[in-house]
Amino acid sequence: MLPNRRTAAAAIGAVALAGALLSAAPAQADGGSPAPAAPKSAKSAPEGDGAKAICKRLPKTETRVSAAINRLNGDVTVLGSVARLEQRVTNAQTAGHTEVHTYLNDRLTFRKSLLPTLQKRQDDLKAVSTWCSAQGSK
Repeated sequence: MLPNRRTAAAAIGAVALAGALLSAAPAQADGGSPAPAAPKSAKSAPEGDGAKAICKRLPKTETRVSAAINRLNGDVTVLGSVARLEQRVTNAQTAGHTEVHTYLNDRLTFRKSLLPTLQKRQDDLKAVSTWCSAQGSK
């Protein structure tokens, strides 16, 4: 009885292998390279501007922007503050670590540029908040 099971298993394996080889043959006959996939497209254009969702998320967004501004304006003891990074730049320069100084100074330049951007965003959010209140969405 045992040899019959082995024979049946071998036969099933051979049929599966032959099927796999036969199904791959037409793809090989086309020239070896598969056709490029069609680009994914959106199912439809957006229906609106997402105002309802923006109004819904507004309190969290205002909190996050305010926290970021407070962090950037913090003193030397606040992680992520401009003052703390300025101190690190000064320390690197004093220690003579020119590469570290350059790296930190570039980060400082970027971090300083974030502050006006976030302040503008905060002003924009105040206007959005007024609009949402007028719409009864807030």
